[in-house]
Amino acid sequence: MFYHRKIEGIDITEGAELILSDLLNENPKLKQIFDNAKDKEQVNGEIKKWAEEELKKNPDAENFYNSDKPDREDYDKLMWKDFATIRILDYVENSGREFENPNLRGDMIINNPFANLWLEYNNSAKAVNVNFMKDMLNLFRQFRDNSKPHLPKKETVMKWMDRHHSGLDKDIIKIHEDNRDRILNLIIDKIDSGEIDDRNYKFKEGISQEEKFRTALLWWQEPKFHLRFAIRNADRLNEFLGNNLDDETMDILHEAEKLGIPIFVNPYYLSLLLVDSDDPEKNYDWAVRSYILYSRELIQEYGHIMAWEKEDIVKEGEPNAAGWLVPGNHCVHRRYPEVAILIPETMGRACAGLCSSCQRMYDFQSGHLNFNLDKLRPKETWKEKLQRLLRYWEEDSQLRDILITGGDALMSSDKSLKQVLDEVYNMAERKKQANKSRPDGEKYAELLRVRLGTRLPAYLPQRIDENLANILKDFKNKASKLGVRQFVIQTHFESPLEITPESKRAIDLLISAGWMVTNQHVFTAASSRKGHAAKLRSVLNQIGIVNYYNFTVKGFMENHNNFATNARAVQEQLEEKRFGILNEDFYERLKALPDHSEDIVANIEKIKNDADLPFLATDRNVLNLPGVGKSLTFRTVGITMLGRRILEFDHDATRNHSPIINKMGKVIIIESKAIGEYLAQLEAMGDNIEEYKDLWGYSIGNTEPRMPIYEYPDYDFDITPEYSNLQID
Repeated sequence: MFYHRKIEGIDITEGAELILSDLLNENPKLKQIFDNAKDKEQVNGEIKKWAEEELKKNPDAENFYNSDKPDREDYDKLMWKDFATIRILDYVENSGREFENPNLRGDMIINNPFANLWLEYNNSAKAVNVNFMKDMLNLFRQFRDNSKPHLPKKETVMKWMDRHHSGLDKDIIKIHEDNRDRILNLIIDKIDSGEIDDRNYKFKEGISQEEKFRTALLWWQEPKFHLRFAIRNADRLNEFLGNNLDDETMDILHEAEKLGIPIFVNPYYLSLLLVDSDDPEKNYDWAVRSYILYSRELIQEYGHIMAWEKEDIVKEGEPNAAGWLVPGNHCVHRRYPEVAILIPETMGRACAGLCSSCQRMYDFQSGHLNFNLDKLRPKETWKEKLQRLLRYWEEDSQLRDILITGGDALMSSDKSLKQVLDEVYNMAERKKQANKSRPDGEKYAELLRVRLGTRLPAYLPQRIDENLANILKDFKNKASKLGVRQFVIQTHFESPLEITPESKRAIDLLISAGWMVTNQHVFTAASSRKGHAAKLRSVLNQIGIVNYYNFTVKGFMENHNNFATNARAVQEQLEEKRFGILNEDFYERLKALPDHSEDIVANIEKIKNDADLPFLATDRNVLNLPGVGKSLTFRTVGITMLGRRILEFDHDATRNHSPIINKMGKVIIIESKAIGEYLAQLEAMGDNIEEYKDLWGYSIGNTEPRMPIYEYPDYDFDITPEYSNLQID
């Protein structure tokens, strides 16, 4: 009898049998349990008894296991063996639980790891594969205290960082320039042949090839040029990459076109791929390349992709998954009491390129998002609608933070962006005036923070110019007088290769406008390689950017290729990022960074030097839960027969949530990739997987505390504790 309703297309290999033999030879007590057991209940009971005996040897571990809400201090007391003991007990405790597996398009599975292992041993069912067996082998090695964590030294992490190149390195700048020149010459040839005919980009009659190239170099500085000449099909993409894409990649891209998955890569971003590298075997550009090339899994799942962030599914008059009532039409999203997202109905709904692991691929699938840029120009009615939408912030008792994003907030024209910011100012002014008539303790939260979400400093830095900087500066100057205290550009650099002289110039302009720039890094498989996130943090600090979040990739099988396991997110946090953690003595200086944004580069460097840190790890490693909130607080409670771990997440206890979390309970995530699959992928990229050997042991996570730089400033009055726009059944 199977204890798993679907075998997930498992192929049983000789490797699994060999690993099982190793497992039982190393663990004679486990073999004895299997030999004597009459049924799966007896198997689980004996393993539980064994693990409980070990757990009692460490009262701190026993306390953690039995606590409903263990905190970071409890977590830090766990020994390496304790993680395995707790996982074994969680496996037993959660045996027989039935889960809907989104990786199988909703098919149901029953979690029963040790029963499946026992059945495998007794040849009752060929039910598990190599990755399941590898996970089990490493679990019991850790449980026997036969493996120890190998925390790297600072010097080792620095060596890992040195493997990864920055777009500010002289040799990389030269490669990018050569790529630019090749791309421009291709465009010139296509204009000359008549293949491209654009009224804004033409050459004067009779000019030389050299003059054409000088003209094209000037075009390269214009953001409209890059949007106009963005690559929109597979064959053109391959041509502009020097025809270096392999047959399998081209097959996938052609299938993507047939399915309607957009291809949209602008020339500037294309120039960051190191197709002309003298040493292409080093795969410098994996993190960039994986952002524009699609995977087989995405192709297979397109049409079946489910919305990850359930609170983004909005029906007028009905509460979203977080319990908030928000205006419909996809313009307002909300998770938390203090902040809501505004997505303007302008060019800001679009991007300057499509990321293959985009969190809104569901919306591309439905046709809600696309790259029909001409159709995204604001309509005559947009101003009135904008005012109506902003009344949501004005009339809400708790909202104090607006995140204007998309798409991409800076894809909006200067005129459209100024209109949005002007209306935000007017809303904030009206809310402040209305508060004058409310008694202390009943006042509404006033606007404290304005954020613009954009990837353009990485994707299209040409968009950020003096005029835009002046708009941002003017808004900050007048909004500051209203009491708005924090002005943040929230950007997204994925790789240090994306930090180029052009992007540095763009960041300089944003900083000169008085806005703090923070970065959100998506922890893809390629960008999760040893030292990569640390190097990115370091180079970001060098140009004045503060690290904000390090996100596990969202989504199910459509993001299988880009997914890095949550165990790796915990490992990176505890092994590499620890060399950038500030102690509390520096918190006041850290909090003061936004108040002197014009000096932020020097101030970051001074803090780093005084603290003797290679970077400031002011970010948190988290996953956006497909319910409410961000968290990395989880326990591994099961594993599928393919070796994909089943994680039970709790909410981040360090921040304020919608009251709905008191009714929601914990959130189950079934990962789309086994650790064995992930390590094989890293090995294919050229990594030495021996450096990741402790990865199997990271099975519990606990969300890091927020850095004080990201806390809201206090009011000099008391606001109402009452919520508005909230409906919880």
